Amino acid sequence: MNKTHTPRLKKLFCDKLKADLKKTLQLKNIMEVPSLQKIVVSSGVGKKKDDKKYLETVKNTLEKITGQATTIRLAKKSIATFKIRKGQGGAIGYTTTLRNDKMYEFLDRLINVALPHTRDFHGVSLNAFDGQGNYNLGIKEQTIFQEISFEDAQVLHGLEVTFVIKNGNLTKSKALLEAFGMPFEKELKGEGE
Repeated sequence: MNKTHTPRLKKLFCDKLKADLKKTLQLKNIMEVPSLQKIVVSSGVGKKKDDKKYLETVKNTLEKITGQATTIRLAKKSIATFKIRKGQGGAIGYTTTLRNDKMYEFLDRLINVALPHTRDFHGVSLNAFDGQGNYNLGIKEQTIFQEISFEDAQVLHGLEVTFVIKNGNLTKSKALLEAFGMPFEKELKGEGE
């Protein structure tokens, strides 16, 4: 990988967005500005945990989308209904954590290429922030990503994208993601006049 290349959104954040967010959010110190710490991309396999083709498809899909190897997620506790025992019985899902350049490159592709390819897309939910200001985005089908070939799209599955934000809360985190271009849904309530 060429070390002189800096991802577009990383450069934009360092050169412009950081100062803009400090001013907009009326923060006293540049160190208080919210920033993206990591992006976790994961997919559970649910009831199909014994289907080897499905497991392989989920693993390959995540690796193609993120550009790095996945980690197998094992059950943390036993659930009789799903015939799952703690730590046994193979994968219940796959996950990968993106940091630094790969994180910004993934974010750029997600916002500018993948999300606009979502059928009937009206923006991402504003209700997916947690108490610490992290944002969780559920994606119904992996086919919105350009990296997915026709063969990979034969078995459809969803995935979860978690944005872990340093110095975040609901207001700061939303401002950060909006600055990157995250297309939040428009609030249409109260416009009946």
